[in-house]
Amino acid sequence: MTANKNNPTGKNVLRQRAAMSSLRKTSILAGVLYLLTFVSIPTIALYGSIHLPGYITSTESDNSVIIGGILEIIVALAGIGTAVVLYPVLRKQNESAALALVAARILESGTIFVGVAFVLSIVTLHQAGAGADALPTSNALVALYDRIFTLGQSFMPAICDLLLGFMLFKTRLVPRGLAIIGMLGALPLVAGYVAMLFGLIERNSPMAGLSAVLVALFEFSLGIWLIVKGFNSTTKTQNPRNEIIQFGRD
Repeated sequence: MTANKNNPTGKNVLRQRAAMSSLRKTSILAGVLYLLTFVSIPTIALYGSIHLPGYITSTESDNSVIIGGILEIIVALAGIGTAVVLYPVLRKQNESAALALVAARILESGTIFVGVAFVLSIVTLHQAGAGADALPTSNALVALYDRIFTLGQSFMPAICDLLLGFMLFKTRLVPRGLAIIGMLGALPLVAGYVAMLFGLIERNSPMAGLSAVLVALFEFSLGIWLIVKGFNSTTKTQNPRNEIIQFGRD
């Protein structure tokens, strides 16, 4: 049935359908960006050479390290993108929390960029043939990268997922069980970060990996859900005119 444009009810239906279409596009884009944040997983192996004691004086290729840096840059940009894309939806529920998520993601991504700068500086020294004299500098850059990695990719994701999980739980934009995983996952990740700070576990140890399982599960599952299912169709949101719109099935 075609809605009469002069009929207020018809206009509301058209506005509702347009909002639903916009939300679906937002969910797909956010889902793709969340999945992109997993492309840096291979850097654990790709950065292996820079942790070798004699890397700076070796003849090893720098290609794997450079590729790892590119992957981390993609993750940093995708991380910011997830918060920016979701912001228009989340701010209708809690603008302060939505803004905090954007700020936390920017801070997280900033630490990733700094880490990449440390890594590429090591590559520069290696390509310039700096030799044994640059070993202390190279080792210091590796230590700085490892330290900022634990801050940016162990602590900050916990803050981001705690904020996001809380907002998703309150709004029911996705199943509440998924939102709970995000909130609960922040706890072991912070615990793992503190344990690494005090030297109780190593950054690449199995325990450090276990501390990140729930956060990884949450973000990967959220990405898949947003692409395949989108936001829950019965969610109530508030438009800029402060009108309550319910996105339900006909």
